[in-house]
Amino acid sequence: MRPWKLLETNFAYVTANPYEVAVLPLGATEPHNLHLPYGTDVMEAEIVGERICEAAHAQGAKVVMLPTIPYGTETNLRQFPLAMNVQPSTLALVIRDLVETLAGSSIRKVLLLNSHGGNELKSVLRELYGRTSAQIFLCNWYQIFRDVEREIFTDPGDHAGEMETAFGLAFFPNLVARHPDGSLAADAGAAATTQFEALNRGWVTMTRPWHLLTTNTGVGNPHPATAEKGQRMMDVVVERLSKFLVELSAAEMNDRFPFV
Repeated sequence: MRPWKLLETNFAYVTANPYEVAVLPLGATEPHNLHLPYGTDVMEAEIVGERICEAAHAQGAKVVMLPTIPYGTETNLRQFPLAMNVQPSTLALVIRDLVETLAGSSIRKVLLLNSHGGNELKSVLRELYGRTSAQIFLCNWYQIFRDVEREIFTDPGDHAGEMETAFGLAFFPNLVARHPDGSLAADAGAAATTQFEALNRGWVTMTRPWHLLTTNTGVGNPHPATAEKGQRMMDVVVERLSKFLVELSAAEMNDRFPFV
């Protein structure tokens, strides 16, 4: 039994060892170029969650990792088979219900650990603010190493690129498809540009129709990826997020929480 993982924990342990912090990983089920599995975002959320909770628990944090939500918002991948969509409003209701359950169990510090770019969850935090006794935090784990990502990756990419492929090579290599010669069974991850400079430069944004943007759902060249790069990235993620969980577990909730 890993006592920081709810799926493996029993009622006797939970009642004798109350938790302070709950981590809710969120993934998605969708294609990832030609070489990564549909469950890439789910496995990333699960693996990151396991490692940060294990490290935090070892440092004394009273933290529990909830089961990973395997579905996310896929409205812009609807042209691809089995991109399993949950509407943003539906996902928000699921999160609301789970947060209410946690608060009812006296766990009022909640981290949403998001692994899917289509899950835009900041609005959920805003809607629930003041409506629950819990304080909800949000982490898109793939953004927290932006300051060092160019020290690790040539070009991390946006979807099924070098970063996600390196993650797969490091932590689920048996599910990364290869050609008989050992090379990745992936295309180059080229993405189309629009006819508008404002969109291409990020001044204006939109929901991107993935079937027009990509060839096989990949954005970013996966071929420079290595398992070593994936492990280096994970080391940064675990160091930064486990420290946060330890501090969050120890923090007193008062009228100014989380401010000093």
